[in-house]
Amino acid sequence: MKEVLYLEIPTPDPAKVIRWLQQEWQPEVGDKVLTLTGIRMQFPTVAMALQADKSSTSSHQAISEKLESDELAIFAWTVQRTTYLKAFRWAAQPLSQEQRLLNHLVRDIRDRFPPSYPSPPQVDFTQQPIFEALAEQYPLTVQYFQKFPNGEYDLTRAYWWEQRWREGVCQPQQPKQVIFPAHQSPSSATESITYDLIYIGGALGIIHAAVMARLGYRVLLLERLPFGRMNREWNISRSEFQSLIQLGLFTSAEFEGLIAREYVDGFNKFFDANNPVNAKAPILHTPTVLNIAIDSEKLLKRCGEKLREAGGEIWDETEFIRADVGRSQVTIQAKHLPTQTTRQVSGRLLVDAMGTASPISWQLNGGRAFDSVCPTVGAVVSGFDPSVWDAQYGDVLNSHGDISRGRQLIWELFPGEGNDLTFYLFHYHQVHPDNPGSLLEMYEDFFTILPEYRRCELDQLTWKKPTFGYIPGHFSVGSRDRQVAFDRLIAIGDAASLQSPLIFTGFGSLVRNLPRLTDLLDTALKHDLLKVQHLNQIRAYQSNVSVTWLFSKGMMVPTHQHLPPERVNTMLNTFFGVLAAESPTVSEAFIKDRADWLSFNRMALRAAWQNPALLLWIWQMAGPKDLLRWLGSYVDFTWQALLNLLLGGWFPGWVRQLQPWLEAHFAAFWLWLLAQSYALTYGTGHPQQASPKKPTKNSDFSSVNLDLDGSLSTQKADPTPDI
Repeated sequence: MKEVLYLEIPTPDPAKVIRWLQQEWQPEVGDKVLTLTGIRMQFPTVAMALQADKSSTSSHQAISEKLESDELAIFAWTVQRTTYLKAFRWAAQPLSQEQRLLNHLVRDIRDRFPPSYPSPPQVDFTQQPIFEALAEQYPLTVQYFQKFPNGEYDLTRAYWWEQRWREGVCQPQQPKQVIFPAHQSPSSATESITYDLIYIGGALGIIHAAVMARLGYRVLLLERLPFGRMNREWNISRSEFQSLIQLGLFTSAEFEGLIAREYVDGFNKFFDANNPVNAKAPILHTPTVLNIAIDSEKLLKRCGEKLREAGGEIWDETEFIRADVGRSQVTIQAKHLPTQTTRQVSGRLLVDAMGTASPISWQLNGGRAFDSVCPTVGAVVSGFDPSVWDAQYGDVLNSHGDISRGRQLIWELFPGEGNDLTFYLFHYHQVHPDNPGSLLEMYEDFFTILPEYRRCELDQLTWKKPTFGYIPGHFSVGSRDRQVAFDRLIAIGDAASLQSPLIFTGFGSLVRNLPRLTDLLDTALKHDLLKVQHLNQIRAYQSNVSVTWLFSKGMMVPTHQHLPPERVNTMLNTFFGVLAAESPTVSEAFIKDRADWLSFNRMALRAAWQNPALLLWIWQMAGPKDLLRWLGSYVDFTWQALLNLLLGGWFPGWVRQLQPWLEAHFAAFWLWLLAQSYALTYGTGHPQQASPKKPTKNSDFSSVNLDLDGSLSTQKADPTPDI
């Protein structure tokens, strides 16, 4: 018996496929025999043999043997809320009409069951509650969101997020304008400035804002939600969180109080039942990757307390409307949602931390705001049978099936506080106007297939909190490929979209790069270097991360195209098998955005040697245009690695020795030189180790600088003219 066909049919209804096979499909050759889950195809030679001598027992035996050897069995089944079809041949050698029949079958299936990309219905909340509006299209989503403590609010939030995302994707050339140039009188404008920094977005924004407030800056944070609420949980490692301790934002004791759970090991494993032998991989163990589950709401609230202690303010339930950028200030217009009243405030610099929903990011980058996205859904639950999953272990990356309705679904599972487990279901997705990617479709998948992934009865679980969002990616060719700034405006976190395509959230990227972002922004503010050419140098770009975007490209199914169902899992297992063969230090460095040039090239060559088809598959999935763009990323990575080799050991220290004179006389050149120094270290995945010191709050706006070795030094700043 030999498998001759394997297809994924993008419909969650296998019965419809089976009925079509049995009742509607008319093969060009062969005769159909109906079975419980499909059909058997007997070829004319077999049918003729059956009409031979039926009276002879020996003849019957010969006919039976002939039947087994000249027959195709075609059947369908469902898993992951989609339908799969396979065909098996009983004979060892291909049948004379076999390929003709299979080609006909594939062509007719593609015509009858084309890809579909449903969108949520338009909801008028004044006429219809969210549960009623979505019940028909997303029945399981509505059923289980009603079990969350704030389910109606959270489902409305998920719907809002999807609508905002779709608006940006479907109209990429006409993004909504929210940033406007303002013409102001210098004499009167400076008198109205209230803040140095105004942050829009209270998730990643509050972390950065708290650090800057503790450096003595006057900070305001605007948050659309009630402050401290999150639709995500965050995981990180102890070594990565040290950045926040070294910056003085938290003490080691405070960090321990933020830990919801620390697990023993994390697993990385992809479904490989349909993979060739050379693309089956063992489990990759990553015990110190994302093994610390942070209580995200507690982290946000503690950062909020520290912000207020440092003199900062928080306006929550306040939605950003527009910003008018003048020569010496930026004026923000916002709406207080509970009262529907308009608020206006001015500051020296606006920081966009609104994530993928940011209209600022869409405006700055136009049709290429994001090249990819991970629509992500999940939940925090309790009530799992301990025999199903030991809470000492996590799934960092896991798949339990092949491509499903044009997506390779991937799970993450992290132990949380007490008996809680946090689940995420996501896929890497091409940003396409015809197929923006749907959170609500993903939630219907989540509630359908969670019992397939981890054996459970959904009604016996305690549903504590939904987790969802769009996690963006940008395929950067170089450090200036993405616009992250405008005059008196800068983007951080997911709005800047400079994070790893593997870990794929802005939280880890922000924390890892916070020391250089803080030092560079402090320098720019101190010298009023707030034009776009200055602020564009303040970014979390890493050349060693940028070069991995081709890897994420290989995990996407292009819109309106079909891939062999096992294709993405085959690629993932090939590469993660190579990682598993490396030392734990190398595999951990890769997943934590620390891979160096030699390690990256060694692993890429080994993967290509182990599975040469990878090169052809990447060509087919990426296309020549993206491959040429990737070559630009690789050249930049190589150049930066060479510079790090030649200059990294001495240049940052030499630059710091020049600081007193150079900063005082040539501030703009000093900012550029400082950014280049950080590019040699942080920008190539080699952050400098810091010695913990407590930052000093300076009421007269003196500046606390982060040295390139990570240590903190305080230097008096000249009064800024705009203050």
